[in-house]
Amino acid sequence: MNKKLLPYLLLLLALFMGALYYTKTIQSPLLSSLNSIKIFYHTVTQNIQNSIDKHFFQAQEIADLKEKLQKCKNNHLIIKQLTADLNNIYQENNVTLAVDPRSELVRTISYEKFGNFNRLWLDVPEYNSSKIYGLVYKNTVAGIVIPKNGKALALLNNDIKSTYAVYIGKTKAPGIVHGNNAKNLIASFIPAWFTIHIGDEVTTSGLDNLFFQGIKVGKILSISKSQGYQKAVIEPYYKSNSPSYFHLIRSLR
Repeated sequence: MNKKLLPYLLLLLALFMGALYYTKTIQSPLLSSLNSIKIFYHTVTQNIQNSIDKHFFQAQEIADLKEKLQKCKNNHLIIKQLTADLNNIYQENNVTLAVDPRSELVRTISYEKFGNFNRLWLDVPEYNSSKIYGLVYKNTVAGIVIPKNGKALALLNNDIKSTYAVYIGKTKAPGIVHGNNAKNLIASFIPAWFTIHIGDEVTTSGLDNLFFQGIKVGKILSISKSQGYQKAVIEPYYKSNSPSYFHLIRSLR
């Protein structure tokens, strides 16, 4: 019985395959279904691969960040120890000066006014509105912080009222830097007897009680002289891209 049916089954299978191959009515929906299954399969496998790649990338990134954090912690501990040793030396020599420099991370809230990108409100815990503070971003000077209506207002470098004391070049020529609502900064009141050059680096002097000494400001683009003083145009290292966080200098010593 089975042997007699086998030729008929083979014939029916051959007819079905022929119809499938040559008939669009049967072929199209079947191919469409197969393509849908194939697309779904590739989408799922790609998503799985992306998830695996993302997992390993994040794992590597976390490992790298942990390593950097550990280095920062080690450096912080070393600095803390050096500060303690320096204070001990002062105490041994009956020096009253204590060293306790402090800075902290502060968050940006918003612009003071729309259209003025040089002024930002900051969220500063335990803000002392009787003081002016230095503001740093990635080890470069970003501006200063002044009180306004009892709140902390950041005046970024380009603001005309953002001023602080600096040293210029190898001779450490003193000067006062201020913004001019343009791309570059101005260093004024540089004594004429100091030799400065285009390309000299400008750093904070720390004599204004706002910044630690030696924080980078920028490089000199041009120099002019007038009434016994020199004036320099400075290209700042910090660009006013309004980051979310800054470091605020709480105290120098």
